[in-house]
Amino acid sequence: MTNKRLLLVEDEPFLAKVITDSLEQKGYAVSHAADGKKGYNLFQNGLFDLLILDVMLPYTDGFTLAKQIRQSNEHIPILFLTAKTTTADVIEGYQSGGNDYLKKPFSLEELFLRIDELLKRTWREDKAIAESIVIGDYLFNHPKQELSFQDNTIQLSHREAELLWLLYKNKNHLTERKMALLSLWGDDSFFNTRTMDVFITRLRKHLQNDEKVQIINVRGMGYKLIC
Repeated sequence: MTNKRLLLVEDEPFLAKVITDSLEQKGYAVSHAADGKKGYNLFQNGLFDLLILDVMLPYTDGFTLAKQIRQSNEHIPILFLTAKTTTADVIEGYQSGGNDYLKKPFSLEELFLRIDELLKRTWREDKAIAESIVIGDYLFNHPKQELSFQDNTIQLSHREAELLWLLYKNKNHLTERKMALLSLWGDDSFFNTRTMDVFITRLRKHLQNDEKVQIINVRGMGYKLIC
């Protein structure tokens, strides 16, 4: 049984009851609001794992409600329910912050599948964030070889990721050149030394958006990641 908490904002009483009862039978904890204003108040005063928003709502429509929610929470999944089916409506739904769009009429089985997929996707994203380490204003995901700054993510090469990981493990302390060469290249030949210098230059370029993060060359000894 799931213990996920869902907020349903739907103004049609019969549909709201059917959805609420069906989701609760699946093990979800469901809070319901019949208009956009009450929905926003519930969101502000509760902790939810997913939001289900009708689009045509009294007081505050679903698109506007989603925009309000996105101002304080960029990550919670939002599923729209609506009879509006034009391409422009769908685009507006995604632009307002929605993650998925279910057109009325729909089957409960499809609703369950959409909710399950959104929650799984959020879990995968949260797991990826949990695997990331903070380097200044950057997030570095070593297993995925990804370096993120704000909304931009770059894919590092295997060697770049391993070198940055080694520097991070010794952050604010000296990473000896010979140790790094032996660990990553297998020997400390002149050729490999010059190659590592090239990768250091690349990492400095990748990290240049945060002036607090620096890779300092300790002459004749190695490098130090300052963050």
